[in-house]
Amino acid sequence: AELSEKLVGGKIDKINQAEKDELLFVIRSNQQNHRLLISANSANPRIHLVREYKKENPLQAPMFLMLLRKHLGGGRILSVAQNGFDRQILIDIEAYDELRTLRQKTLSVEIMGKHSNIILIDKAENIIIDSIKRVPLSVSSIREVLPQRPFIRPPAQDKLNPLEPITLERFRSALKAKSQPVYRAIYTTFDGISPVSAKQICYMANLTDSDTTFELSPIRYERLKNSFDRIFELVASKDFSPCIVYEKNGSVADFSAVMLTVYDETHRVQPRGSVSEAAEEFYIGKDFKERLSQRTYGLRKSVQTKLDRIRAKLRKQAEEINEAQALDKYSQIGELLTANIYQLKQGMKSVELIDYNDPEMRTVTIELSEHLSPSQNIQAYYKRYAKAKSRIRELTGQLQQTQDEIEYLENVLLSIDHIDNLSEIDDIREELIRGGYYSAASGSRQKKKPTLSEPMEFLSSDGYTIWVGKNNVQNDQLTLKRSAPTDLWLHTKHIPGSHVIVQKKDRRVSDTALYEAALLSAYYSKARTSSQVPVDYTERKNVKKPSGARPGMVIYDSYKTLYVTPDENKLPQRIK
Repeated sequence: AELSEKLVGGKIDKINQAEKDELLFVIRSNQQNHRLLISANSANPRIHLVREYKKENPLQAPMFLMLLRKHLGGGRILSVAQNGFDRQILIDIEAYDELRTLRQKTLSVEIMGKHSNIILIDKAENIIIDSIKRVPLSVSSIREVLPQRPFIRPPAQDKLNPLEPITLERFRSALKAKSQPVYRAIYTTFDGISPVSAKQICYMANLTDSDTTFELSPIRYERLKNSFDRIFELVASKDFSPCIVYEKNGSVADFSAVMLTVYDETHRVQPRGSVSEAAEEFYIGKDFKERLSQRTYGLRKSVQTKLDRIRAKLRKQAEEINEAQALDKYSQIGELLTANIYQLKQGMKSVELIDYNDPEMRTVTIELSEHLSPSQNIQAYYKRYAKAKSRIRELTGQLQQTQDEIEYLENVLLSIDHIDNLSEIDDIREELIRGGYYSAASGSRQKKKPTLSEPMEFLSSDGYTIWVGKNNVQNDQLTLKRSAPTDLWLHTKHIPGSHVIVQKKDRRVSDTALYEAALLSAYYSKARTSSQVPVDYTERKNVKKPSGARPGMVIYDSYKTLYVTPDENKLPQRIK
């Protein structure tokens, strides 16, 4: 109803496709530009108007987009209709073809989870021109979606239309046929009702989620039917009350075209001006997280695999050091043989000597080589000891390198967790390719060098500028290039996290700005959910990057430590 009111009669000015499964139409109607978002994403399929759309278009237009521009560009929207209460929107569009003949096309928008699709149809012939997702018979034996095939509507569900009149007796018998909670029986019996809408109907009838269909009295069924009718009288008259639901922590939980009063005090319900406005607010965060998860899956998996291998390597190195340290006994054996060299004879296979290092002065049996002289046997034990000490020194150096590599890769994983702009993925991908942790062949298809993303910028409550790097590339840029030598630098102590810079004013940093910067340092670290997190701080001139160090890795001295507990509600205002 909302889309029909806004878009019918409008002209399609632009069509864009920023994602492989998502379209954006710019439609000029009633002297206004409307942006219509249509997504066939399996996790968040939807169709609604949007106020803002910041996604960048690919350098090369996808084939389906070029087809839509050919068939629908400059076209006029004739109707926007829903297929009953099914999750299918049919948009009829009239546009000129290449022979300058007006022809009607239909865009079928199907919001059906993993089966979601956007299909372009020649209305006169009822033939599929193409779809954003092609579905051959090998994928679905029920419904083929391919070019030049007849268009078949999605299989209808065997449910009742809630807008058609229904008697109390039939209403009761339809629900009673399903021995289950009442709210579940409602949305499985009637078309177009979501679980939360069914719960709202029950709530209006003073029923709970645990009430079942077989235990309701006739009076309670009558109350339920009255609630059901009240809701769908509003729907039939298009008297909607769009709203959005927030959880206690401020995150978006749900939205609806009718006012929801079913939620308790742990949630907050707020009205919105339109269903599209509520849908946009609900999906914007969910869509970003889903896209982020999809696009970082390869990076995350590659880094995690390397990290698991390196941790196994660290355990093996630690075991080898323990084994090598156990060879310290060879030095004691050499000393014991030297003190008793007069008892040794060539050809002896072993000797029993009193161990003066043993408090109880017990004897110990020492193996000898019968082919070596006494002094050669002694030297053989000293050589074993020297070899063990050399191996310990070598393994200790390797162990430190392995620990540094683990710290680096943990920082990379943390950077992926803290991405809030998809362009930051390119920074991390390029960094991993340069470091040999990610294959360029499996990385970005973009040939041009990506523009570096910017660190976050905050303003303390008393006016100090605070910068926070969110990945190793940003950290290096922030610490080594952007900040002044006398600015204050912060980082969580021995914990992967962001580099934080406080810009000094009049050669000083206030205690308030220092505390808020420390909060940011702890919040954007691996210790976000911990308490009393140690944060080191020093002037930036005391921070150095060793030659050959990996991105984001630095050393520092002359520092102090502050302990803070991360709290999202106490963070300073983010500027950008």
